[in-house]
Parts: sequence; structure tokens; C-alpha cells
Amino acid sequence: MTYEMILVETPAEGVGLIRLNRPQALNALCNQLMRELHDALAAFDRDPTIGCMVVTGSEKAFAAGADIKEMVNTPFGEMLMGDSVSDNFVFNYHKPIIAAVSGFALGGGCELAMACDMIVASETAVFGQPEINLGILPGGGGTQRLTRAVGKALAMEIMLADRRLTAEEALRYGLVNRVAAPEVYLDEALKLASKIASMSQVAVRLTKDAINRAYEGTLAEGIAAEKRNFFIAFATEDKQEGMTAFVEKRKPIWKHR
Repeated sequence: MTYEMILVETPAEGVGLIRLNRPQALNALCNQLMRELHDALAAFDRDPTIGCMVVTGSEKAFAAGADIKEMVNTPFGEMLMGDSVSDNFVFNYHKPIIAAVSGFALGGGCELAMACDMIVASETAVFGQPEINLGILPGGGGTQRLTRAVGKALAMEIMLADRRLTAEEALRYGLVNRVAAPEVYLDEALKLASKIASMSQVAVRLTKDAINRAYEGTLAEGIAAEKRNFFIAFATEDKQEGMTAFVEKRKPIWKHR
């Protein structure tokens, strides 16, 4: 498939990489870019050779927000019927998605990063939800995911007073997994993706689902989902291979089924 606003590659075995590519607009998330991003993620998610996906932008900007020029004259009905910036990331894509963030991750860009499963940040990364300056509020999951990540008080300050978080602050408050130098942050994200891609895809998928159930629902719902997925894992060939390899003191050869 040909894309105009993203670049797609497979830089390592089992890893799919998607680069947002609207440099003239600091990767602002217009409708076309989001459609292309979803199409590329869906294609990688279906590809049996891919075990983990990475979404990144440029060194200057992961994504500086939604495309305000596109939104300014959008009527209510069209907004109501359209797709949100981060709709369905949690459950629509079975394989893990890592956001590799450098520079600005603001508004919809911050929401997109949080909709991914993990975030590796450059030391230059800046996170924020400045929608209050436009007379609106976050509409792609920001009020929900940011509050769960950093707590109510800080989320209030970020969204009501336009406070920005540096990469180190984001790490301290649990918003990102790790921080690396600008020259190597993408390499770090790809290394993490490669590690995940080397595991049983069946076990990875079941584990991601169980963690997201914990994140999105109640404790009882999460425990039930974990137990269900645990029992499902026992019906897979990879469970047998993994345990046999452990007993035989060798590296498992996953069949991903």
C-alpha cells in the first residue's frame, strides 16, 4: 500500500516501524494521517512475521497535536460521527505498540503516545494537553489516560493550566518507560520491540489483553480476564514448547500457536 503521510518499514526481524511524516506541520494529526496510521497498524497486526510495532515521528516532533486548521470549521455533527485520535488502540490491535517520542507530544500527539502500550522518550520530549487554550478539552482519551498515568492533581494542572512535562518528569510520574539521548531513543525503542517480538506471539497477545483489562476495568474483571487467558495459554503449542525447553535447559523455538 502507498502512503502519503507516513513511512513504513521493518528495521528488524519481527518489528514494524511507522514514522509520522508531515514535517511541515510538525506531524499534526489530520484525518488522512490518522487513516493511514490505522491502516498501517492493522496491516502489521495481521502480518504473522511481525511481533511488535513502533510508532515514531521526527526528532523535533512526535506530533504537535491535532490539525487545528482542519478542525476549526468542522461542524458538530461531523465531529460526533468521526473517529477520535486514539479510538480503539487498546483493544483493536492485538500486538504491542511502542511510541518512540522525541520533541513535542502535545494534545492529540500526547493522546496518541498514551494510546500506545509503552513509551520510550528522547531527552527532548515534551508532553502536554494544551486544549484549554483553544476553549476545548482533550477528546482523544487525554482526560482518562493521563489521569490514570499521573494522578488527578497533576492531570488537572496539565490540562487546566497548560503545564508541560519534560521527559524526566514524565519518567518520574510513570508516563513513560524510559528516557534516552536523542541520538539513540529510537534505537532503544526498537531494541525493546525486538525483545518482545522474540517471545511467543500467543503469550504476548494474551498478556497484553489481560493488562489492558486491568487498566480499563475493575479488579474483578481483570482477575477474570487473567484467569481466562491463563487457561487459554495452556491449550497452546507454545506453552508446551516453553515448558519443555525450560526443563531441557534450552532456548524455546516458538511456533506462535
